Amino acid sequence: MPALVLLGAQWGDEGKGKATDLLGGSVDYVVRYQGGNNAGHTVVVGDQKYALHLLPSGILSPGCVPVIGNGVVVDPSVLLSELSGLNERGVDTSKLLISGNAHIITPYNVTVDKVTERFLGKRKIGTTGRGIGPTYADKINRVGIRVQDLYDESILQQKVEAALDVKNQLLTKLYNRRAISADQVVEELLGYAAQIESYVADTTLILNDALDQDKVVLFEGGQGTLLDIDHGTYPFVTSSNPTAGGACTGTGVGPTKISRVIGILKAYTTRVGAGPFPTELFDADGEALRRIGGERGVTTGRDRRCGWFDAVIARYATRVNGLTDFFLTKLDVLTGWEEIPVCVAYEIDGKRVEELPYSQSDFHHAKPVYETLPGWSEDITGAKSFSDLPKNAQNYVKALEEMSGAPISAIGVGPGRDETIQINSFL
Repeated sequence: MPALVLLGAQWGDEGKGKATDLLGGSVDYVVRYQGGNNAGHTVVVGDQKYALHLLPSGILSPGCVPVIGNGVVVDPSVLLSELSGLNERGVDTSKLLISGNAHIITPYNVTVDKVTERFLGKRKIGTTGRGIGPTYADKINRVGIRVQDLYDESILQQKVEAALDVKNQLLTKLYNRRAISADQVVEELLGYAAQIESYVADTTLILNDALDQDKVVLFEGGQGTLLDIDHGTYPFVTSSNPTAGGACTGTGVGPTKISRVIGILKAYTTRVGAGPFPTELFDADGEALRRIGGERGVTTGRDRRCGWFDAVIARYATRVNGLTDFFLTKLDVLTGWEEIPVCVAYEIDGKRVEELPYSQSDFHHAKPVYETLPGWSEDITGAKSFSDLPKNAQNYVKALEEMSGAPISAIGVGPGRDETIQINSFL
């Protein structure tokens, strides 16, 4: 039962879509297990570029079944729009499966997200405003709406009314907004029911049966390790668990069935939104990384903050996820630098610290301790094997591998599907 978890080992945007797509031809199921349309993957197939927000990357691989697990929050309008866009481009989306236990992002969740973030002002978290956090909050508060509720109008009406009892008080009395009509919300949600009904299934049963039949199942995280609600840079995090443990709770597949956990590492570091970022660059190097790497959020459209590679974060990701392998992406972006700094530790209150501090205050004040590695000027986008890389590029990869604590089994040397060096098989 070969089950693999593929997740971001930094703050997200590491190139998980490319890695998932690389494995797609060998994988029977690709499963999103958390997050919603606040995540984004860019996948390049030939001369075609696809931007996916909610759908698993495996939807672009013929023969692969894409699955949205119970741990995902689903905005039906976004889902249908994304499916329509792919269908127009000739992509077969008929195999998609959606867990009936996945929670629905309702119109009032989006409204609460936006007004709350504006109300916070300077203290804002930097959310995408797409209702993700409020939907997960409703889930935990046991007033959430699940996909299966769309098929019982009476239950749906009761649940929406219960959720709006409190939210309308909040909107009208604190935020000076108009109350939201429960009947209008129910009518809108019921309008989606027939459109997605053919995709809804007991995905937990299907996935466990598939693993019992020795099918290959790939679990795909939506954001990165440092955005995990429990293990990330709280409170500047997402509202779910993109770490490896989330793959189990977000799909109903037990941990004993997972054989590999693959972390995606960018050859430098980026993040979107607010929060501490020790290696962030505010100079010409930072701007060059942003420009050459095309560092703009697929979903948010926001410029990503850029900095040098942070080995402390990589080691932390290895530890909390139990990583067995790394996929190093965007190595080609570093071509042209004579020297490349790598953060090997932090300085906090005059002391050298080599592991991620558990204290948010300490992390906020951490200063990077750099070691400088020789760069390279040769074009590496045509490299097909590790030996094809310039010596300094090889040494850079080996250094990152040693610092990060897990083997680098694949390297992205360009944006295309075929611009990848496979060192060790993931299967």
